[in-house]
Amino acid sequence: MMTFTKSELEDACALVYRHMPPTAQYSWPMLNARTGTPTWVKHENHGPTGAFKMRGAITFMDWLTRTHPGVPGICTATKGNHGQGQARMATAAGLRALIYVPHGNSVEKNAAMRAFGAELVEHGQDFDEAKAEAFRVAEEQGLFIVPPFHKELVRGVATYAFELLTAQPDLDTIYVPIGCGSGICGTILARDALGLKTKVVGVVSENAPTAKLSVEAGRMVETDSAVTFADGMAVRLPVQEAYDIYSKGAERIITVSDDEVAEAIRAYYTCTHNLAEGAGAAPLAGLLQEKEQMAGNNCAVILCGGNIDTEWFLQVMAGKTPKV
Repeated sequence: MMTFTKSELEDACALVYRHMPPTAQYSWPMLNARTGTPTWVKHENHGPTGAFKMRGAITFMDWLTRTHPGVPGICTATKGNHGQGQARMATAAGLRALIYVPHGNSVEKNAAMRAFGAELVEHGQDFDEAKAEAFRVAEEQGLFIVPPFHKELVRGVATYAFELLTAQPDLDTIYVPIGCGSGICGTILARDALGLKTKVVGVVSENAPTAKLSVEAGRMVETDSAVTFADGMAVRLPVQEAYDIYSKGAERIITVSDDEVAEAIRAYYTCTHNLAEGAGAAPLAGLLQEKEQMAGNNCAVILCGGNIDTEWFLQVMAGKTPKV
C-alpha cells in the first residue's frame, strides 16, 4: 500500500513551492461560533487554479517529464479542478493537454481549462463515462493518460495536509471530501508520515456515496448515478488504490445532502467572505452535521476549491439548492 516518508513530503513541498506558495489556514471567529468548536479552514481555494488539484499536477508533471521525456502530451478526464491543474502544468511543459469532461459540465470550469491551454472535449453523461473515453483516446493517440489517482498526484496533494498538520499538530479531527480519493488519502498519508493521531473524517454526497458504501461492504461498490451539484464528489465508481488507504486510515465516512452543502457555502460566505464550490463546502457541512459530538474538539475543514459557477452561487445565496 502507498506510503510516504516525511522527507518525501518535504521534497514534494519544495517542488510545489516553485510554482505556488503555501496556502493559509485560518480560524475564523464567526465560523467558530457557527460550528461551536475551534475550527481551522485550510484555504486550498487560494491556490493558482482555485483548488487543491494544482499541487498534484505539479508533482505529476515533474515526474512525467523526467521519466517519459518523449511524451507528446497528456489526456485525462475531469469535472474541472483536476483538468485545470493538468492543463496549466502540461502547457507550461510544452505538452498537449487533451481533457475530457461529461456533457453538462460546469461552464466556468470548462472556460478556465481552455484558458489554461486545454483541448476540451465533452463526452458521456457523467465523469466515469468521460474517463472511459479519455483512456481509450489516450491509447489511440499515443498520449499519456493521467488517471484520477496516482502516487505522484497524491504526493503533491498531500502537501496541503502536511502544511496544515505542521502548523496545527494538535488537531483532533480533519474533515475531507472524497471524490476519487486523492485528497483524503493525501491527508491520511501526511498524518501518518508526521506520526500524528489526528482523526480523518471523509465526507461524500448522499447522492454519490460510493466510497461510504464500499467501506461498509468491505469491497468496491459502484452506484447507478452520482447526481449532485457538489461536482467534485460526483463519482460512481471508487478507485481501488484509494479505497485501500481510506478504508483503513479514515475514522469514518459520512454523507451530506445537497441542502447541507448549500448551507455550508452560505456559511463560508457570511462568516469568512470566501467562495466555496460544492465539494469545497462539504467538509464544513459534515462538521456542522456533527456539531454536537465535536464540541470541544480542535477541528479542521479542507476548503478544497472555490470554483463555483456564478449561476449556482447566486441560487445558493438566495437560499436555494441548485438542481442538476
